[in-house]
Amino acid sequence: MTKLAVIQTGGKQYLVKPGQSLKIEKLNGKPGENFSFDKVLLTADEKEIKIGAPYIEGARVLAKIEGGGRAKKIKVIKYKAKTRYHKKYGHRQPYTQVVISDF
Repeated sequence: MTKLAVIQTGGKQYLVKPGQSLKIEKLNGKPGENFSFDKVLLTADEKEIKIGAPYIEGARVLAKIEGGGRAKKIKVIKYKAKTRYHKKYGHRQPYTQVVISDF
């Protein structure tokens, strides 16, 4: 068993390991900067497992911002039958790519 942690950011929870790269909701930061996640719900290693209620006090997960961008476009269509009503629009969600370094 390696080191694991569960963090919360952008209203979502992620199971992370050191060296893992993941896309998360957009963060304020520039590529190359370090970022720390304070909302840690669980940490685990070979010796012990810590579970927060709801968060673990003093626990941090360190990450490095690799870059960011916008996800693929999704199309949203509203339609009502028999009333000649339809609307179509698209949305591209911004994201930030991070690499987990340590916790």
